[in-house]
Formats: sequence, structure tokens, C-alpha cells
Amino acid sequence: MSKLLWQPTEQRIKSSNMYRFMQKINEKYATRLTDYGALHQWSVDNLENFWAETWDFVDIKASLPYDKVVDDPAKMPGAHWFSNSRLNFAENLLRFRNDETALIFRGEDSVRRTLTYKELYAATAQVAASLKEMGIVAGDRVVGFMPNMPESIIAMLAATSLGAVWSSCSPDFGIKGVLDRFGQTKPRVLFTADGYFFKGRPIDSLARIGEIIKEIPSIEKVIAIPYTDQEPDISALPNAVLFQDFKQEKATEIEFAQLPFEHPLYIMYSSGTTGLPKCMVQSAGGVLIHHLKELVFHTDLKKDDTIFYFTTCGWMMWNWLTSSLATGATLVLYDGNPFHPKPETLWQMAQDEKITVFGTSAGYIAALKNAGVKPGKQFDLQPIKALLSTGSPLSEEDFEFIYTDIKEDMQLASISGGSDLNGCFALGNPMGPVYSGELQCLGLGMNVFAYDHSGKPVVGEQGELVCTAPFPSMPIYFWDDQDGKKYHSAYFEEYPGIWTHGDFIEITKRGGVVMYGRSDATLNPGGVRIGTAEIYRLMEKMEEIEDSVVVGQEWNNDTRVILFVKMKQDFTLTGELKERIKKNIRNNASPRHVPAKIIETPDIPYTLNMKKVELAVKKMIHGREVKNRDALKNPEILDFFADIPELNS
Repeated sequence: MSKLLWQPTEQRIKSSNMYRFMQKINEKYATRLTDYGALHQWSVDNLENFWAETWDFVDIKASLPYDKVVDDPAKMPGAHWFSNSRLNFAENLLRFRNDETALIFRGEDSVRRTLTYKELYAATAQVAASLKEMGIVAGDRVVGFMPNMPESIIAMLAATSLGAVWSSCSPDFGIKGVLDRFGQTKPRVLFTADGYFFKGRPIDSLARIGEIIKEIPSIEKVIAIPYTDQEPDISALPNAVLFQDFKQEKATEIEFAQLPFEHPLYIMYSSGTTGLPKCMVQSAGGVLIHHLKELVFHTDLKKDDTIFYFTTCGWMMWNWLTSSLATGATLVLYDGNPFHPKPETLWQMAQDEKITVFGTSAGYIAALKNAGVKPGKQFDLQPIKALLSTGSPLSEEDFEFIYTDIKEDMQLASISGGSDLNGCFALGNPMGPVYSGELQCLGLGMNVFAYDHSGKPVVGEQGELVCTAPFPSMPIYFWDDQDGKKYHSAYFEEYPGIWTHGDFIEITKRGGVVMYGRSDATLNPGGVRIGTAEIYRLMEKMEEIEDSVVVGQEWNNDTRVILFVKMKQDFTLTGELKERIKKNIRNNASPRHVPAKIIETPDIPYTLNMKKVELAVKKMIHGREVKNRDALKNPEILDFFADIPELNS
């Protein structure tokens, strides 16, 4: 039985944006909604009215109004939203041009910088003018290989002000990981910092950029931002210019391109589990209204809030955090290792910056607890009203750790969704209680169910997370998927016309959600979703290795990566080879892909149609039953994975 950990006061409930929205619905539609459950039911029963009221409440800025909210509320995929409206994403995020603080940047090297909303607008205008001068137009791709710093947001806003499509990768990605992403979408411009900091060390990015641009001939210009070196040497990079030399100092105004609601805004990437990462194209209006619904209603974000999320520019939480600018709140950006120089680093920052909404990953919370850190006893965290956690399920023990050792009086919003929708299916409810191990609620306007094995909705039992009605932030298409087959197979193969997300969940009788992790083979070390295909591609290039399988092992309230390798004849798995494998993965995928254990196996399990069976291996190492052995080409090998002593340490 889940334990009640927190309940909002009546004052907190009635001062929330969500409560005000509910009262507005009651007045306009003569309803008598009194709690979140009733509000959510109204939102999914009245989809068009809900999104229309959300548009008004969050004050979407548009140069032309819409004719119709959605052309077919029962069609998925393919529903079209807010027809004939014209807007610009960047204009909505830059609506405030005052002296209030927009961005606070804190780096691992102790740097602290701030930008007001007026300064952010001016800086964006200078970069947008230069992009426009070089001929960047609506639909062109502009990308970032950047730390989480102000220039990343400035570059994104400048690009999207012109209608260009933005995409980004974290600078800890290896060359192959970047090429697998940017190589598909053929960007014209690449923004990069000269490097980044990690555990006190400056790490160079320019050498990797040199290799990347050799392989992506579409890149016409590289704009380098000094960060680890105030005078970086870019002479070896063709068509490169320093950020300060690129921007036009005299530009003061932005001419925001007015574009359809469904004009492409972001390209997000899948984890690459089954091959090259899928490139999910998302719309400007869809991302904008979906993010503001989640920020304004579910996070209760207001103009006087200071919001922080520990994220890189390669994770969708960066995009989500950035949309907070549309509310007039202050955003705190952090670059570096959250445990450097000490485990308390982020909480010292929370105290110093008076953060009111603190966001992080479940993996970070678990690591904090394991390190014996008790932030609430060390720092003044009185301003924090909400703590958000995502990336992987948060354990019941970690729920209780947060209320015992971080702060007793605050909302804990464990949230869950994905890059696919650039948002959440389940998240926080400022009007409702928090129970250990439960996400508070399903998102407004999200008609989500848990389907059992027969495809029927169940309550109080585990099931597959599905969404049975369209929502504005669904991908408008996948890149280079002319017939839509990749898109369809990603979400609609199991249940036609119904989005299947790939998570196992339980919807409780009180409307909360319990997450049981991914139902596919995606890995989540440290709460960051990564794919197995990137590891496989590297293993295939090593002459000693015949085959491999990689899975995530549940370990100490987190996930660690376990790599099994089948050696070629006359080769053995030595300590030296293990280190070489790790170095190869670190340099060409990312540090997060590096396996905790590398173990030799006599064979790799495959289905009869020659698909590698990661899920079966994962079940075996966790002592769970594999029921579909008849579908395997070599089912006898599964017994090898059942009892491996090395996995117990």
C-alpha cells in the first residue's frame, strides 16, 4: 500500500494555475468540477474545448487566429491542429523584453552569468540577423553540439525565429553518435562550444567537430563559442567563425517568421535501439502548447518562479525547460557533473539562486541517497515548492528519502513521457496528494490507459501504456520516411489508431500511475535513455568479436549496462580487450554507453527470423520467466544467462 507523503493546503490548491483553470471551465461550461479526476475526465471527453481553453489560458501569441482546433479528434496519426493559425515559436518565448532575469548560468568551473529578458532578446536578434544574412530560411536545419549554456538557447531562438528547424546533441556524444543523428538531417549551420567541463577537467570539442564536418558536407558554417578557452584556435576548421564575430552587434529587432501551427520546429532522436536513431519532427505550435500546458498547469509555473532542470542539450528536458521562458520565469542552466566538486553542488546552487522548481533524474536522486547526502539539513531550501524527477521510475524508498532528507513541505512530481512527444503522459498535480511510488496523475488532454495482454484497459494491474486520442505534440512525421512506415511501426503497429508507447504502467484506483520501466530494450543508466544499436555498430567493427548483446541490469535503484560478447575463434576476452572496448564505446558513442560489466557468452539468442532477443536476456539475468522460447532459434542459450555470479557484484 502506497504511503501518503504530502498533501497541498487549501491555500496552495486555490492559488494554483490549475485551480483557476478549473474554475474558468466551471463558469464557461456550467460544469461542477471539484477535483483533478473530474477535470481530467472533462479534458479527454471534450478534447477540442480543452485545447481551445488551454490556448487562451496560456496566452498563445499568434498573428492569425485558428479556424478549427482539430480536424478529426478520433484520427491518429494524422489529426491536424489549429488550422490556418500563424505564429512563431521563438516570439512566444521572447514575449517578455524587460529587466527581469531570464537566464542564470552556472558552470562547473564556478562561472556565473545572467541575462535579462531584454538582453536575451537583443542577443537573439544579433544572431538571427547573421543567420538571415547567410540565407537561412524556414525549413533549413540548424544544429547545436553544445553544453547547457545561454548561447545554446540563443542559437535555438535565433534559428526558430526564422522558421529554421533546430536539433541538438550533447557534447559528450562521440563522433559516430553525432553522425548518426546530424548526418541524416543535413544541417546547414552548426553551433558548438570549444569544449565543456566534466569533473573539473576541460574537454575539447573542436577536434571532434573537425571530424564531424568532414562527413556532413551540408554544413556551410560552424559557429564556435569560447567556453573552456577564451581564445580557441579554430583555424583547422573550414568555414568556422567565432560567435562574437558572427553576430551582428547593430541588429536590435527580430522579424519573426509567421508560420503554420504545424510548421516543423525540432528534430528529436530516438535512442537508436533498432538501427539508426529515428528522427522525430515536431511542430512549433504542438510543442509550444503542450509544454505550456505541462509547465503552467501541472508544474504551476508562474512569472516569479525560478526553475532548474539538470539536463544536457541532447535530452528533451532541455527543450521542455527552455519553454519556461514563455511564462516569464527565471531559468537556471547548469553545465557539468552534478557531483563535482562535491555531492551537494546542486543543492548549494538551489540555496544560492533561490530555486522554486528543482528538476532532476531518478538516477541522480538514488545516487544522492547512496552518497549519504541530506540536502535539507545542510541548506536553506525553503523556496522550493516542487521537485520534479524523470528519466526512469523513482523507487518508493527514493520518494521517502526526498521527503525525509530534502524537504517535507513540497510537491514531488515524478513525471514520465518521452522525446517522441516532447512531453509527458503522466506528471504532477499541484491540487493533489503525493503517494510513495506513484506519479500523481495522467496529463490533461491525454486519454491514456493501461492495456492488458488482450488489449483491454485495466485499473490496478500492470499493462502497456497506450493513448487512444491525438494530442498536438505528436511528431508530424519522421525524417526521411516518405510513406510513413517508420512512424506507423514506432507507435501504431500493435493497436491500429492507438499510440503504444513502450512503457509498462499501472493506473491506480485513485488515478495515480506506477511506472514499471520500458517494455522494450532501451537502457536507462543514470536516468538517461540510450540505445543499444550504437554499441552494436561499434562491436561489429572489432575483429575479435563475433556478436554481442547488451541489456540493462537493475542495480542499486538504477540501471547499469551489461555487455555480453561472443568471441571469434582463436580470440579470448582479456582485461586489455575489455578496456579497449570501453574506450571505443566512450569515444564513439558516449560515456553513458560504457558497460559496467563485459562478460563472454558462448552464443547470442535470436528469434527464428533472426532478431536479437535483448528482452529475453534481460529477463533471465533478473530471474524472470521467458515464456516465448519457441520463437527462438537457439533457446538453450538462455540458460547461460540465468546464473552468472559476476552479475551479483
